[in-house]
Amino acid sequence: MSIREDFEQREKSFISPFGCRSAESRGRMREEPPCPIRTAFQVDKDRIVYSNAFRRLKYKTQVFLSPLGDEYRTRLTHTLEVSEIARTIARAMRLNEDLVEAISLGHDLGHTPFGHGGETILKEIYSQDFSHKAQSLRVVDILENNGKGLNLTYEVRDGILKHSKGYGKILPDDPEEQAYTVEGNIVRIADIMAYLNHDLDDAIRSGVIGAHQVPDSCIKILGKTHSERANTMIKDLVFSSHVENGKLVLQMSDEVYASMTVLREFLYEMVYRSPRVHKEFIKAKKILSELYSCFIENDDLLQKGLKDLRMSGCNHNNQSHERIVCDFVASMTDRYALTLYEKIFFPSPQF
Repeated sequence: MSIREDFEQREKSFISPFGCRSAESRGRMREEPPCPIRTAFQVDKDRIVYSNAFRRLKYKTQVFLSPLGDEYRTRLTHTLEVSEIARTIARAMRLNEDLVEAISLGHDLGHTPFGHGGETILKEIYSQDFSHKAQSLRVVDILENNGKGLNLTYEVRDGILKHSKGYGKILPDDPEEQAYTVEGNIVRIADIMAYLNHDLDDAIRSGVIGAHQVPDSCIKILGKTHSERANTMIKDLVFSSHVENGKLVLQMSDEVYASMTVLREFLYEMVYRSPRVHKEFIKAKKILSELYSCFIENDDLLQKGLKDLRMSGCNHNNQSHERIVCDFVASMTDRYALTLYEKIFFPSPQF
């Protein structure tokens, strides 16, 4: 018996019947020999962490564009906070920690530069069907590994695609829109828990809002600090969830859920749609729009850029020119996009 097989046997003793055991994975897009040491979900986690897209997250915006302060969250630190919250919940509920970690680490790999503003821009200039969740799946299926993808398991791929909620419900009513596994739905909830807390922190730190403006009901019910709020949300989910008709139903108390909803609406109104953040979005829109048009018209520049981001192998599979340009722009970091824009559009002193 291999080390992996031994661990798969041990999973039966500590993962609840509602969790997804590694040996029961629905498999990969392309069959491959199993690792003798790591379970399928551990392999996925490692492939994500060692990917180019994962490393680029450190220079992608969470809320504030290219922040100069060292303490502001980036897309990478957001990803790590989602992973920590999801693992805490999974352990408390005796679910598969490796699976929630793999989904968490991969859920934003396809996020655009300049945060959700970049996503909105690509919806306008490329396609209304563009979304960062679908782009994240595209990254792991096609764009990574020189066009070969990471060949992840079905459960991780499904969790990545189903993680996003936009401004909709934390968990949709339609079962078809929910993740295939309980672990995938936990990542969806952990994602909102993470950004509600850290975006509030960063908004106060930046001066976009003052601590005194946070709704009193949120402070009273959720807590005053990041730690208090996170603990309240996590404990409420763990203790409010229950078994119904043989299924584990993820649920929060009406009081905590209502407070999270109020906090979410507050952040959308006072932070994400604030004049200061919107002003930066207008600048980002100009940068990404002009870069997109430039690469549509100049294939030589595009090929050089794809090589810079180690995406040269993504020209095949009968992809349209517009699709390749979209992939390239979506893969950029804030820093890379700003530097490239300056290099292409700013005049260079000759004397």
